Amino acid sequence: MFRRHKSLASERKRELFSKGASRFTLKNDMRNFHALSQLVLSAGPLKPTPVVKHSKTIHFEIEILDAQTRKQICIVDKVTQKSTIHDVKQKFHKACPKWYPSRIGLQLECGGPFLKDYTSIQSVAASSIVTLYFTDLGQQVSWTTVFLAEYTGPLLIYLLFYLRMPYIYDAKESSRTLRHPVVHLACFCHCIHYIRYLLETLFVHKVSGGHTPLKNLIKSCAFYWGFTSWIAYYINHPRYTPPSFGNRQVTISAVNFLICEAGNHFINVVLAHPNHTGNNARFPSPTYNPFTWLFFLVSCPNYTYEIGSWISFTVMTQTLPVGIFTLLLSIQMSLWAQKKHKIYLKKFNSYMHRKSAIFPFIL
Repeated sequence: MFRRHKSLASERKRELFSKGASRFTLKNDMRNFHALSQLVLSAGPLKPTPVVKHSKTIHFEIEILDAQTRKQICIVDKVTQKSTIHDVKQKFHKACPKWYPSRIGLQLECGGPFLKDYTSIQSVAASSIVTLYFTDLGQQVSWTTVFLAEYTGPLLIYLLFYLRMPYIYDAKESSRTLRHPVVHLACFCHCIHYIRYLLETLFVHKVSGGHTPLKNLIKSCAFYWGFTSWIAYYINHPRYTPPSFGNRQVTISAVNFLICEAGNHFINVVLAHPNHTGNNARFPSPTYNPFTWLFFLVSCPNYTYEIGSWISFTVMTQTLPVGIFTLLLSIQMSLWAQKKHKIYLKKFNSYMHRKSAIFPFIL
């Protein structure tokens, strides 16, 4: 009897234990389900897997013909739509090694303008086959080489005359006469001018990777070196006569020369800013620097300051060769300024309607 009651009690304990365990597992399941539902709701709606679209690459075939004979030179194939004329020149050079890229001129039609290196093939292609005409541009030199040669020559040539080498002037006459202070000041100003040019070419100006024919280097050097020799010969001559109005004329001119040199430098620094170069360039705006305020009046203030420097140098030295050089330089820079001004009018019409090209209210 006792054993029977004991077995019944144990069975009841087992039932109670099983019910408690089932309730415990049920509670755990409910908690897990609730946590899972909260996770799903916080994750948001399910997004479908994006379909990767494989864009088809378009290739062009470039047929290059001689601009004079119209005969086929070569065919450049597998040119992508993102390629540029520079890439085509590189492949053309591999096919024809005797023509390096800077010597290659490519045109869409005979007699037309040469295509720029940054021009994309897609912008000039009417179909998958593009015909370009080749012209040999001749021996080429980089623009950096041109500028360095232009400015190094006058700097050294002037110093040779300033030192009065025996084979330039008579040694006895040079030893007898004392130099006027304006001679030393003119040498200082002339050296400052060309040293500034050299430093700006190396560190300020962002000279493009383009090239120019060798004949342009020869013409530029002949102009600058020839005039420098003529100017330096007269100013450093033992019989040189000082300016008519004495020290006042020299001092005012020298101060104005230095102001124009400083203004020219600051303008070139502004023009070298990334916002004012390239295809997406913006017209330079004046800064807090007073030397840049000339942008309010003219579109090419660097040329204005350059001409101002040489006018000051002419008045300071009062010599005919400097005056002729200043006149020719002013004419050339006026033409350059008018050409740039027309380009600015097309690109920045809203900024240019009240500006002059180079001389405020005149030109």
